[in-house]
Amino acid sequence: MSKTPVPALFSWEFASDPYPAYAWLRQHAPVHRTQLPSGVEAWLVTRYADARQALADQRLSKNPAHHDEPAHAKGKTGIPGERKAELMTHLLNIDPPDHTRLRRLVAKAFTPRRVAAFAPRVQELTDRLIDGFAGRGEADLIHEFAFPLPIYAICDLLGVPAEDQDDFRDWAGMMIRHGGGPRGGVARSVKMMRGYLLDLIHRKRGDLGDDLISGLIRASDHGEHLSENEAAAMAFILLFAGFETTVNLIGNGTYALLRNPAQRALLQDSLAAGESELLETGVEELLRYDGPVEMATWRFATEPLTIGGQEIAAGDPVLVVLAAADRDPERFPGPDVLDLARRDNQHLGYGHGIHYCLGAPLARLEGQTALATLLRRLPDLRLAADPDELRWRGGLIMRGLRTLPVTFTPEEPR
Repeated sequence: MSKTPVPALFSWEFASDPYPAYAWLRQHAPVHRTQLPSGVEAWLVTRYADARQALADQRLSKNPAHHDEPAHAKGKTGIPGERKAELMTHLLNIDPPDHTRLRRLVAKAFTPRRVAAFAPRVQELTDRLIDGFAGRGEADLIHEFAFPLPIYAICDLLGVPAEDQDDFRDWAGMMIRHGGGPRGGVARSVKMMRGYLLDLIHRKRGDLGDDLISGLIRASDHGEHLSENEAAAMAFILLFAGFETTVNLIGNGTYALLRNPAQRALLQDSLAAGESELLETGVEELLRYDGPVEMATWRFATEPLTIGGQEIAAGDPVLVVLAAADRDPERFPGPDVLDLARRDNQHLGYGHGIHYCLGAPLARLEGQTALATLLRRLPDLRLAADPDELRWRGGLIMRGLRTLPVTFTPEEPR
């Protein structure tokens, strides 16, 4: 352990640019025990090799029952409000064999074929949202674009009727404010979402469609033993995990391109030539460079184990810092440089092992479509604020901007 002091973690300055602190931890304290803002103590794993190992280690359970703290503290280690709303039995909180059973049910919704069939709808949503501000010459790309796009997309996939989707947008907005809204607002929104999902499951039983919730009902009716609570929890986590990651992918990605004009110009030239390769490698690089998920979701040691030479006690929480691992110079040459053409790019932005993100194909489609369409339609997009004025949302797991004000030459009416 170095004698130099550990950099301040979880401050506003840290939230704006955590990468220097993570570089220090990788070098001096790669598996570091710290007190989180909630008061819970946890281990931060920051090197790529250690992170990859930890993500696949089945001795690190996803089930909060393995947390050694008193029961009242366990509510501090998941999604706010999910415990009170009885939405705990989802893929981010369970281990095999239940995890295997539930994941198999949902995997059918995210096959490459099904996601490819959804591409025209994603393009339609993208253009519709840009139409809403393209004539103004200015916009907040988080609130007007990056946030609503994945909400409407995942609602379509789940089978939420169009007339109810704005309610989902409001609840989701409350959930990602992380303290920026009224007290108790997150828990209330989660509870309202659960009530709505249970009601929707009841309604769909009599009128099954080709959507994901109908698929979950069919599976449970054919002997897969999916309870209504499990179905509601599954729909909830697909919504929650399926939209906030993509909001941040689009927001962080656009911001990184605006801060790296030479790379952005290369991508625009490639798109103008009708090529897709740089867009595909570019989105993977944006996921590595400043990805939407700063830390993998909670894990708890079920027995004593060693990570990176550090002994971890049974019951201890472990947080794998994806943002630190994906800037590890031992794995990525020039890790602090944005290189959209980077090929050897096995980043951990979508996790690793049995909890690898199920929705990764959909997130990639949304990210590629959103960024390509923005750059084609608004080619002179400019940041309309000093980078130091931008604020990042508080919270442990996700990394994303609160706002992203931009200006551009107004688009002629189409």
